[in-house]
Amino acid sequence: MSNGSSSSAERLPLPGTSFIKERPMIIEGRAQGEFRAGSTHPSTLPDGWWIALFWVQDGEGVVSCREVAPLAGPPPVTPLERYGVLMTNGLGDLLAVEDGRSCLKLRLVGEAADPSEPWRRPLALQVAAKWDSLRIATMTGSKVAEAALDAFARAVEVANKP
Repeated sequence: MSNGSSSSAERLPLPGTSFIKERPMIIEGRAQGEFRAGSTHPSTLPDGWWIALFWVQDGEGVVSCREVAPLAGPPPVTPLERYGVLMTNGLGDLLAVEDGRSCLKLRLVGEAADPSEPWRRPLALQVAAKWDSLRIATMTGSKVAEAALDAFARAVEVANKP
């Protein structure tokens, strides 16, 4: 069962093999594990920002945001607004805070073909974060990446709930 038909402009080919183990996702109306979240190998920029690309895939490639939106229809906010709040909450204390704001920047890859339908675009999210150095001091780079991928996958799963 599809949450809306998906054109090729709403999907992307896979960016490659996930750096860490793909995370199976629970999406209403879909078989468990039909969708999986993946991530590129993260990089840390000279200014301390950690960046990686996260996506949701099925057997055909990167799915559209609309395919994982609630069956009743997407929320009235854009996917970036919805996922941003949920990812910030999911990462919680791992994020550094500067000037009272959590250090998390998100950008969806590609553009929506129709700006009036922002959920009809690929679900590939570029994530930039600054981590709280004390909170991640005992975590390996892979564990930090796993925590970020888990927060992304949970954000998509929660956004799928009406």
